[in-house]
Amino acid sequence: MASTRLVYGIHAVSRLLQMDLDNLDCVYLQEDLGKSRMARISSLLEPGSVKVISCSAAELEQRTGTLKHQGVAAVTSADPVLSERQAHEYIQQLEQPLILVLDGIQDPRNFGACLRTADAAGVDLVVTSRNRTVDLTPVVSKVAAGAAEVQPVAQVGNLARFLAFMRDAGIWIVGTDEAGEQTLFDADLTGPLAIVMGAEGQGLRRLTRERCDFLVNLPMQGAVESLNISVAAGVCLYECLRQRGSRI
Repeated sequence: MASTRLVYGIHAVSRLLQMDLDNLDCVYLQEDLGKSRMARISSLLEPGSVKVISCSAAELEQRTGTLKHQGVAAVTSADPVLSERQAHEYIQQLEQPLILVLDGIQDPRNFGACLRTADAAGVDLVVTSRNRTVDLTPVVSKVAAGAAEVQPVAQVGNLARFLAFMRDAGIWIVGTDEAGEQTLFDADLTGPLAIVMGAEGQGLRRLTRERCDFLVNLPMQGAVESLNISVAAGVCLYECLRQRGSRI
């Protein structure tokens, strides 16, 4: 029998409803859920598609172990990591995607911190290479502080090929590199976008860099030459969020 996990939060549950409805066991909805959140969830729920259970805020708090459940939770048996095929299907459903691509991240603490920031910034998908990235280990989960359980992550066999797929799907591929021709803050980050970040100490690989539509740099005013990848990811993602406006 497949194991199940509880996912909560309006953004996370909405993603599950879009991404893998077949593996949803049930959805818990708070009885007095606000109009905007109810409308968002209801638009994704087809009659009879999944069991919906109405419950109080207190019961949701008890089930999720937090006050920050946002009035919605779901039980799913879906694998937390998407395959390349699933990632293709998921991306094609997104209207204005924001995707974070990590090219060979090896440090589990940095990976966990990137997932936490990605979830906070409303990233639709984090993409990694299957063979050049640390797995979703307990250390990653601990540092991610819950984001590893709700942030969609895809592992792909060939990152350059996947970047080409996203470009063909109308997504701008923006690489971060000290040799970037413009700063992050001068670039237009308002459209369908994938931010690509290189591994600690090595940066973007050649094939990855060649798949980018353009490169941006982060201005460095002090003595250090670069930022930790999780810090740089936070700067980039929140600049995207600032330009796009809040998507709550």
